[in-house]
Amino acid sequence: MNQELNAGNTKVMNRFDVTSRLIAKLKHEEAVIGGIGNTNFDLWAAGHRPQNFYMLGSMGLAFPIALGVALAQPDRRVFALEGDGSLLMQLGALSTIAALKPKNLTMIVMDNGIYQITGAQPTPAAGVADIVAIAIGSGLASSAWAADEEDFERLVDDAMAASEPSLIAVRIDDKPGVGTTRRDPVQIRERFMHGLGVRDPL
Repeated sequence: MNQELNAGNTKVMNRFDVTSRLIAKLKHEEAVIGGIGNTNFDLWAAGHRPQNFYMLGSMGLAFPIALGVALAQPDRRVFALEGDGSLLMQLGALSTIAALKPKNLTMIVMDNGIYQITGAQPTPAAGVADIVAIAIGSGLASSAWAADEEDFERLVDDAMAASEPSLIAVRIDDKPGVGTTRRDPVQIRERFMHGLGVRDPL
């Protein structure tokens, strides 16, 4: 992983484009947990799948939920998409994940330095904290900034072949999410559980 990179020398990418690149690589019913707001709006628009779980209003819980899925289904690859603002609400999850070492979990942080959906207020970490350095310091050695779109795809490929949890951080622009997730918590839950093979279809 590109640990020598930092946020300041990576390309600013687009969240929907990056999310679409991830979805295009999923061929084996991998689970994807989308954090609240624009993160899951773009996940919905990039390719709705029954293995996608769309967060609604629970800030910072994409990584903890993904950890539970990864531990419950160790033979399934699990991806978690989270915004930088939401991650700041649950930084302790990083050390918990590092301690439990789920080999099938990949975390992707979309970092634009703002709380975009509530008015683009700067996060406390904007310009002063390095998410990858925090992750490495929490025990997640396989953590890196994506230098550009091609590097992001390479890092995803590496993570899918890894035997330890991975974290990929992506600098993104402030473009709004594409589309809007259908806000039906029961339907989201039931489709996801069916997608994971633990519930009969509706």
